Amino acid sequence: MTINTVTGTVKAEDLGFTLIHEHLSAGMPGWELDPDDFDRKKELAGAVEKLKEIKELGVKSFVDPCPMELGRDPEFAAECASRSGMQVVIATGLYNEALGIPHHFRLMNVDAIGEIYTRELTEGIGKTGVKAGIIKVATGGIPGMTASSDAISKAEMLCLRAAARAQKATGAPILCHNSEVEPYGRQVLDVMAEEGVDFNKVLIGHACGVGDMRYYFDILERGAWLGFDRFGLESIASDKLRMAGLIGLLGVGFDRIMLSHDAVHCLRGRAGSGFSAMLQGNPNWNYTHISRRILPALREAGVPEAQIQKLTTSNPRDYFRK
Repeated sequence: MTINTVTGTVKAEDLGFTLIHEHLSAGMPGWELDPDDFDRKKELAGAVEKLKEIKELGVKSFVDPCPMELGRDPEFAAECASRSGMQVVIATGLYNEALGIPHHFRLMNVDAIGEIYTRELTEGIGKTGVKAGIIKVATGGIPGMTASSDAISKAEMLCLRAAARAQKATGAPILCHNSEVEPYGRQVLDVMAEEGVDFNKVLIGHACGVGDMRYYFDILERGAWLGFDRFGLESIASDKLRMAGLIGLLGVGFDRIMLSHDAVHCLRGRAGSGFSAMLQGNPNWNYTHISRRILPALREAGVPEAQIQKLTTSNPRDYFRK
């Protein structure tokens, strides 16, 4: 099976060291109505430099699972990839009830949404010609920003089932954003099971901030993947907590885990003006942190090179391939 990147298709075997969850640009729904957007030329140059930097550190592929309503920009991503030489995969799919899923989609049924996802995976996004290579879904609120809910919402359930049907139609993997405060990974897998999705195609993201071994075991024992994908974002959870969970899981034989930062190069519109303060509060929240600090720390803790290879290279390959 070939994988759609923003500049063409690649084989799973050619993904190499992959950061499974990062963002080039993002914006809260409505950013496109703000007359003051980013300086595209400046931000493009900055993103290209960052991609070149991690490429020199050995990273070969970069997955940006920005959902369609959160500032996804296929042409920006394609130009970043072309100028940097990085293999960039972007997503189709919608975000959560708290911060996404425009009313337009809430009026549709499951199959209608699934058809849109499938079209973006097989024909391209809008008129750009750029095809998505992964499906994004999301549940739960955002700590410190939105009120938490006590269940997967009706709109989120609609999008989960649509993603499942697009996955079965195309073979593309599903990546799920989950709140660390109220993680719904178990429930997401229940929905995927009802829809007949192979759990090898499902990654339960943002698990590293949960810090609950029972939760990790429940996901991994069912054959899904865990995303330890917010390294450096210590305002949500410390890297010590993430490292403790990761090393503990590896120590008892669980290694169906992929790594990333969920870092963002730039935010769209004036709402992004507070982004610099967030970066200052999380100085290691950037694309290089895993390569420069986390992997050396894992080696120092005695994690074998073969396991590091699985986390960074073999697991993304198998997630996309099978």
